[in-house]
Amino acid sequence: MMSDPFFYATAIPAVIMVGLSKGGFGGAMALLGVPLMALTISPVQAAAILLPILVVMDAVSLWIWRSHKDNRTLVIMVPGALIGIAIGWATAAWVTAAMIKLIVGVVALWFVWRYLAQILATARNGNTQTSHPHRPTQGLLWGTLSGFTSFVSHAGGPPYQIYTLPLRQDPKTYTGTSVRFFAIINAVKLAPYFALGQFDVTNLSTSLALAPLAPVATLAGAFIVRRMKPDIFYPFMYAMVLLAALKLIWDGTSHLLG
Repeated sequence: MMSDPFFYATAIPAVIMVGLSKGGFGGAMALLGVPLMALTISPVQAAAILLPILVVMDAVSLWIWRSHKDNRTLVIMVPGALIGIAIGWATAAWVTAAMIKLIVGVVALWFVWRYLAQILATARNGNTQTSHPHRPTQGLLWGTLSGFTSFVSHAGGPPYQIYTLPLRQDPKTYTGTSVRFFAIINAVKLAPYFALGQFDVTNLSTSLALAPLAPVATLAGAFIVRRMKPDIFYPFMYAMVLLAALKLIWDGTSHLLG
């Protein structure tokens, strides 16, 4: 188990922020987990330590949001996510996390810009925002990208949100569906991570030591989401996507230039 106190000074806040996100509050905070822990250990080791904790959080989230889901979203996106994980596994030797973060960050930034443009157009024309119908081809594409980026850098949130936020589901339905989607992804990722040798005694024992924080932070995130109205929830989520985009662009650019 890790014994460096400086590691725990970064790991504990990281687990709390990821747990709040897993509960449904602020998806961008999940992206801070690995970078924050990587201040004291390598990003690869940080991702390996965090994955079992994510599985614990998923179990708690599945119980919390057990009555809320949209099966249509899962049917469309999960097959793509499985394809994306397989691609990530097959290309793990030469695809860098920095490249993926930069690409996903730019796409997410475009997504937020489009949302803001629609708001301005709505304000000028006096219309109200409407939900988009399911688009299976687009859902399969964004599901694949989400599975791929999740495998490479635990950054599957923005591609998932690009497809699902325009659906404008009830916040509880949106959260319950995303919980199921990423629970499947994280469970499937365990086997490739084992095959790539990412789990050893040190990493697994450190994950176990941090695991008690997972249910507390996840429950806190769910408590907040259950009390948010849609007209507050969706602007907040788009703001989180913007923060995620800027963080991904910064991380990707810094590593590529470095």
